[in-house]
Amino acid sequence: MEDTQMDDGNAALETPAPDVFVPPSIHRATTLSGESYNHFSPVPPSLLPNTTTTATTTTSSESSSVPCVLGVDEAGRGPVLGPMVYGVFYLPLTLSDALLKETPAHRFDDSKVLTPGVRSSLMRTLCTSGSALHESCGWAVSCLSARDIGANMQRPAAAAPYNLNAQALDATIALIRGVLERGVNVREIYVDTVGPPATHQAKLARVFPNVNITVTKKADSLFPCVSAASVCAKVTRDAALEVLYEGRARRCENGNNGGEGGKEVEKEGMSWGSGYPSDARCVTWLRKNMHPVFGWGSECRFSWGTAKDMLEAKGGVKIEWPADEDDGTSRLTDYFVGGDKDKEADELGNWFGTPAGLEAF
Repeated sequence: MEDTQMDDGNAALETPAPDVFVPPSIHRATTLSGESYNHFSPVPPSLLPNTTTTATTTTSSESSSVPCVLGVDEAGRGPVLGPMVYGVFYLPLTLSDALLKETPAHRFDDSKVLTPGVRSSLMRTLCTSGSALHESCGWAVSCLSARDIGANMQRPAAAAPYNLNAQALDATIALIRGVLERGVNVREIYVDTVGPPATHQAKLARVFPNVNITVTKKADSLFPCVSAASVCAKVTRDAALEVLYEGRARRCENGNNGGEGGKEVEKEGMSWGSGYPSDARCVTWLRKNMHPVFGWGSECRFSWGTAKDMLEAKGGVKIEWPADEDDGTSRLTDYFVGGDKDKEADELGNWFGTPAGLEAF
């Protein structure tokens, strides 16, 4: 994939705060294992349908639940290190502007504009019981690990391609579907996109025909619910980077580090910076911590140009795989049957090898 470029100012905004808030969306063991996962916050009781209980049945009506608006945005599409995180954020339609845009205490904006400290503070408020955000809003994230992103993008030619846009669409659908299945009455959905909006919107509309969906570029600057989703995604990615870095540091302390001078680098703090290929700290870290055969750990997207070029041209060991000479006519039994191939042999009789004659004894 083509690497994403950014200037020094953007790199600073993309770099996690030193004391980043670790939200409940961080599943440490799963993150360190390189697995992808979804996390859904509890749905505020005020957003769930009213239930009617009789002596024999309990029923709920969607029409009696509060109409909600849901925003979708991502964080970490371009970095070579760390996960890409998709986030959704939902709340009552009537509270969207009042709660997210007009309240000074928690005014949301595109997470790429907010400083790392402000993002972290907003997320902490959202996760604090008793706050207005916690009582009226719900959210969810899908963490697509660097390992899975790279593996999917480098599928063999015989397999169906699974590019980043397709992975992003599937993550978006899974999150929206998960919110609907939890009983939230979502009436409107706003999605930020980096691809063709019309194509993305048409695909989502086919999956969710009963919801009014708007897909547009810069939605995180236009719709408060998308801005809030952006913050959920970005803080989760920030915290995930922190967890991945700490895990790498522990491996270094135990002597399990493949890079040159890796232990010295780890003592400098989170020296891989924002994880973007255009961030000099990231490139320096990659160079100093590259294993000549295995490259890096599950924190790296091996399908990115930066990683590929570094492995192929800057010290990585070249591995050549022998060509498959199978003409497609081999049988499984050919690997088991021994003896003279010119003889007509009984396949079942020779299944465990060539029979031994009396001379063998």
